[in-house]
Amino acid sequence: MANRDNIFAAPIEKLGDFTFDENVAEVFPDMIQRSVPGYSNIISAIGMLAERYASENSHVYDLGCSLGAATLSMRRHIKAQNCRIVAVDNSSAMVERCKLHVSAYRSDTDVDVLEADIREVAIKNASVVVLNFTLQFLSPDDRQTLLERIYGGLKPGGILILSEKYSFADDTANELLIDLHHDFKRANGYSELEISQKRSALENVMRPDSIERHKERLGSIGFSSVAVWFQCFNFGSMFAIK
Repeated sequence: MANRDNIFAAPIEKLGDFTFDENVAEVFPDMIQRSVPGYSNIISAIGMLAERYASENSHVYDLGCSLGAATLSMRRHIKAQNCRIVAVDNSSAMVERCKLHVSAYRSDTDVDVLEADIREVAIKNASVVVLNFTLQFLSPDDRQTLLERIYGGLKPGGILILSEKYSFADDTANELLIDLHHDFKRANGYSELEISQKRSALENVMRPDSIERHKERLGSIGFSSVAVWFQCFNFGSMFAIK
């Protein structure tokens, strides 16, 4: 049973920026399920996409792996021989727990869990790369550079799976989708105080792009096929194929 997320349940006098620290790692499964609409569907489909695209003697990367949900989903599905998953996160609390989750299940697909900055990890011989709600936490200047490095390290026909929170240029649509997301959180037991405090904590560290901006960026880098395959409110996931 996942620990209940009560991080923002009481008033916080000095509300700092959101960080993936020990407190967040402790409640992350509950937090993500109650905060991100469609998260379970995305995790399941990442496994199915990895089964389809992971090739023999290649690497699969989960960049910003947190507790390893996408890594474990891919590991369950991948059938390709001699395929190695590289799971990377810069939070020591997340990496520690991810290693425990990975070691709890035996599989023919090996997994390396690394504590590192994803902007500095070499991407090579990759058939699948996953950025599952990760890119949005990088500064806008770093996003293009990272995606270019991923493209350079992907094998021809390889796939990037990119899940993100989206912004929308149409103010009416943007506010409606934000309100629907907040309704989703209320329905999952979050109070007005929790919703407000977490939104403030994320304000400076998570800056979402529009779907159009993602497509434009990925297309300019050279990906041949880019599409949104899942969306619920202002959250969704795209694929980009080299």
